[in-house]
Amino acid sequence: MKIGILQTGHVPKELENKYPNYSQQFITMLHGNGFEFINYDILNDELPQSPSMADGWLITGSKYGVYEDHSWIKPLENFIKNSYDNNIPMVGICFGHQIIAKALGGKVEKWKNGWSVGATEYKLINSDKILCQNAMHQDQVTVIPDGATVIATSSFCKYAAMSYGKKALTWQCHPEFSSEFMKDLIISRQDILPVEIAKNALKSLKKPLTTDYIIQKIVNFYNSNRE
Repeated sequence: MKIGILQTGHVPKELENKYPNYSQQFITMLHGNGFEFINYDILNDELPQSPSMADGWLITGSKYGVYEDHSWIKPLENFIKNSYDNNIPMVGICFGHQIIAKALGGKVEKWKNGWSVGATEYKLINSDKILCQNAMHQDQVTVIPDGATVIATSSFCKYAAMSYGKKALTWQCHPEFSSEFMKDLIISRQDILPVEIAKNALKSLKKPLTTDYIIQKIVNFYNSNRE
């Protein structure tokens, strides 16, 4: 199964020599599940010509907002709608979670209560299970689109994960981010993060993550779409 990664962000320049880019982090995360990957650098206008160029798509995180006026935003939204209408499965992470919701009729806003950063607890809907995953966002989905079902929530982010049946699966958190990468990312962004937010986020990284659960959910989602 070929997974096309739509890379909408880059690792900060000061971390490039230490960590792989975002697409490679996802490839490493999903390695060993029978997938092959092709990467498209959306920021450099490498949008695929057709959703049929892969069996499934994955949209990464980004430092940009889905509501910002960038030349690649609208074409990406059109691509998402086209993929959705043609039943090509999509996974969205952070920015990917947000832009899939926006493209399909939802709303995304810069949240009035500030940032969610570091190891964060998420409650699965209709379950007592609590997930712990890294987060780095100020924007969030505030109105969900038709066809979306909320599957996880947090005290900061009401619509933290959504399922669109066999068409899309999206998460606001970052299962691809290791605690080590998260630490360095927080430090690299201390010029834009409030001091207490950054301090508490660094402390939170001692918590164990439940990444395997989300990886398996993503793998199962893609596999459910195999013919």
